Amino acid sequence: MQEMTHYIGGDHVKGGSGRFADVFNPATGEVQGQAPLASRAEIDHAVEVAQAAQPKWAATNPQRRARVMMEYVRLLNRDMDKLAEALSREHGKTIPDAKGDVQRGLEVVEFCIGAPHLLKGEYTDGAGPGIDMYSMRQPLGVSAGITPFNFPAMIPMWMFAPAIACGNAFILKPSERAPSVPLMLAELMEEAGLPAGILQVVNGDKEAVDAILEHEGIASVGFVGSTPIAEYIYGKGCAHGKRVQCFGGAKNHMIIMPDADMEKAADALVGAGYGAAGERCMAISVAVPVGEETADRLIAALKPRVESLKVGPYTSGDDVDFGPVVTAAAKENILNLVQSGVDAGAELVVDGRDFNLQGYENGFFVGAHLFDRVTPDMDIYRKEIFGPVLSTVRAGSYEEALKLAMDHEMGNGTAIFTRDGDAARDFANRVNVGMVGINVPIPVPLAYHSFGGWKKSAFGDLNQHGTDSFKFYTKTKTVTARWPSGIKDGGEFNFKPMD
Repeated sequence: MQEMTHYIGGDHVKGGSGRFADVFNPATGEVQGQAPLASRAEIDHAVEVAQAAQPKWAATNPQRRARVMMEYVRLLNRDMDKLAEALSREHGKTIPDAKGDVQRGLEVVEFCIGAPHLLKGEYTDGAGPGIDMYSMRQPLGVSAGITPFNFPAMIPMWMFAPAIACGNAFILKPSERAPSVPLMLAELMEEAGLPAGILQVVNGDKEAVDAILEHEGIASVGFVGSTPIAEYIYGKGCAHGKRVQCFGGAKNHMIIMPDADMEKAADALVGAGYGAAGERCMAISVAVPVGEETADRLIAALKPRVESLKVGPYTSGDDVDFGPVVTAAAKENILNLVQSGVDAGAELVVDGRDFNLQGYENGFFVGAHLFDRVTPDMDIYRKEIFGPVLSTVRAGSYEEALKLAMDHEMGNGTAIFTRDGDAARDFANRVNVGMVGINVPIPVPLAYHSFGGWKKSAFGDLNQHGTDSFKFYTKTKTVTARWPSGIKDGGEFNFKPMD
């Protein structure tokens, strides 16, 4: 069994608190390692090291910082297979999904190569008599990120890549359920030329989180996870004077209009709803067909597709559509919610409750589930299931379908499938959700746009990656300058050295 470490000051450091969290292999249910849970003293030490290293890194010009990012991209591509295997072993997702996890983080690193341009300020010549005015973006100092288990590569890179490109030091507190890849990412950053102490990984639980939120030496905190924890971190972080951005839960609706290409819509729903076992904040978990005929056609198209999904360990290769969920507790929660849907009267079209994989009976596998005739008062509609469960809510009209997405307290992502440009345009303009797909089931923006939800899916006024990230990890300083004129009336320059 592997004993994981922290990564502080360029070295692997054993945990000193005496507390550890088990790291499971979700396919077998076996404990494969233990992650140390940091004490406040260990957080203090990481901050002290970061504070010592950050000024020199901030003084490094943006072009040289960008070159580190360029080399980092090369190293991520070089080690893609190694990173994906380690990720799948702890998370359970398939190798293609794991490579996608790394790739989407890598794309943000690529965007950060543009730091010299993104950090440019503004200049006004002659703002007043002999007065010039200019602004500059400067790093905050030490930033921290608290990231979830479901994207152990992508979300850390979404945070630390722009923070470091801006000249900050960064302390990453990853999920203790999947700690290996974040440690590997930190090692690769230093191989790319990042000075020791600029990126550090400290594993931990609530004690570490509270220490981060309360530490005076940490200027900003980013978080991705559930909405209750997002609200807690946002409130506590702001109360301690930090800049905070928190992204919470989701309940993403996909509206299927009567004119939609039903085969494409069904394929999109299966990929978006069941990929990565549904453990994605951008997973489509609610299908909303408009009209009874549309709903009947959709269920007829979905049922055989869902029944044919193959579930298994990542080691099975390309024959597997999705793997296990991350823990036994996650599996139990999903199955309890499925049972609540049955008890509430929803029609369970595809029942995955009895799924069992020979040879992996102790693994955390959950079969695919498809519900029809779900209503908004049911727990399976209201709550984020975070599992391979798709609920179908039949809507009588476009306005009713739109209202479902707008009335839900979550507002992360949504989509509409239609051939009608007017309906698509109206939906995109009116829906109160942060990311919208038009015939695109998972509308995650590319790295040069920003990622962020609305309502109870996000807290804070700036989104992740894109130009918002460079605003979040810097503060603006504005300078107003006037120099006494040394020019005589005759035009001769009368230079007087300063004392």
